[in-house]
Amino acid sequence: MKRYALPRSILPLAAVLAAATALTACDQPNVRITTTSTGSETRSEGVLKVVDALQCPETQGVLTRKGSAEAGGLVCIYAGPKGAEVNLHLVRLDGRPASEALKTFETELAAALPQTHADLAAHAADRRAAEADRRAAQADRRAAQADAEAAQADSARVRLPGVSIDAHGDKARVRIGGLSINADDAGGTVDIRTDDEAVSINATDRGAEIRTRSGGDATRSTWILTNGDEAAQGWRMVGYEARGPAGGPLVVATVRTKENDHDTVLDAAKALVTLNVGR
Repeated sequence: MKRYALPRSILPLAAVLAAATALTACDQPNVRITTTSTGSETRSEGVLKVVDALQCPETQGVLTRKGSAEAGGLVCIYAGPKGAEVNLHLVRLDGRPASEALKTFETELAAALPQTHADLAAHAADRRAAEADRRAAQADRRAAQADAEAAQADSARVRLPGVSIDAHGDKARVRIGGLSINADDAGGTVDIRTDDEAVSINATDRGAEIRTRSGGDATRSTWILTNGDEAAQGWRMVGYEARGPAGGPLVVATVRTKENDHDTVLDAAKALVTLNVGR
């Protein structure tokens, strides 16, 4: 298992580089992403099962089931500490791509944090526009030798066996074995990739949106949206954990919590998914 720990605002670039080089992560209490390296269904985690009806134990970690399975075994509802809610779903794809089915859950969950979601969407759009401007400006700089020399003074290039680091200003690319990290301190983004997995983070001081996705035909996805406003009322984090074989069905655990300390709820939700469909 790999754990990526981040504060509500993105880690400074230097900290990202240090963490990557050490192959460790800071133990921050705010946003933690836990992912499993997976590729196709034939990797060591095993084949994901085809599920006809959900297994819904009375308790799972900090969660307690409310009533019996609903909708013919397709939905189980759980309550967690401090008002947390976890709903376990069995989703038949019926020929649809898994991304389409998951987008429905994402839209529904994001409605619980509309301002945070809108702010992060605007931030992502601004970042894309800024990146386009940056590339245009970079092309202009390359035409001027003086600018190229100035850029060289603020750059770093490291080559060691199995390790490469290219840094320029507040941006960096790090490659350590099969792990690659693209970080933009000014833009508030980090993209982390292994040979078979991707983690994408879009963060501001108002919240964060985190996605993980594994390669291969099977679906192994996580999506988390957090509100960074300490004074906010209501939901502070929403998200889902989804897994399923190629063609489905998917087992999806949707999560809503009213506390920033949501790790135990997320872990229990993931355990329910694992119980039903495997890793």
